[in-house]
Amino acid sequence: MIKTFDDAYQFVLKQKVCTVFGSKGSPHASLWDNTDLSEKKPKAGGWSPKVKAVWDWKTRIPQTYPEAVFYGKVAGGDAVLMEMNHFRDVHFPNAYQEVSELDTISQEIFEMIRLEPSYTGPLRKRVLAQLSCTKSQFDTALKKLQVCLNIVRSNDPQLKNDFWLPMQEVHFELVQAQRKA
Repeated sequence: MIKTFDDAYQFVLKQKVCTVFGSKGSPHASLWDNTDLSEKKPKAGGWSPKVKAVWDWKTRIPQTYPEAVFYGKVAGGDAVLMEMNHFRDVHFPNAYQEVSELDTISQEIFEMIRLEPSYTGPLRKRVLAQLSCTKSQFDTALKKLQVCLNIVRSNDPQLKNDFWLPMQEVHFELVQAQRKA
């Protein structure tokens, strides 16, 4: 069972793909289900030790080991941590989809991110104002852009919230190889 940051990192490497909080029907093991920390909330309020740890690990593992672990979403929308060789050799070639093949809202959101990488909150405000779509449509499109590997969350440890970049800025060689295939 996982109790520490290093345990969680080793778990990701061993599993190749693991969900962060688990999901019914997912074929992947989850950090949540394999973490042996208390789920009891502190009397003063706030998150349980288990929630705090798993939330921290899902961000800090790919920040600490960006060449070894990828954070993203898989089909169905589950957040996952993935061993980088598996990401490069198996997941990326199977999951990547050109943005031009996606719906119009996804394409327009991608173009906004391509022109000006952004945090989720300000991006959502811009999209809702400019595209006249709903929050739900925005959330669905942002998830789709992650699942189809067009955008990726920055691993910069100085950024405390989700900051979106075009995948090609982070993994240029993968995107180029896929386009040539």
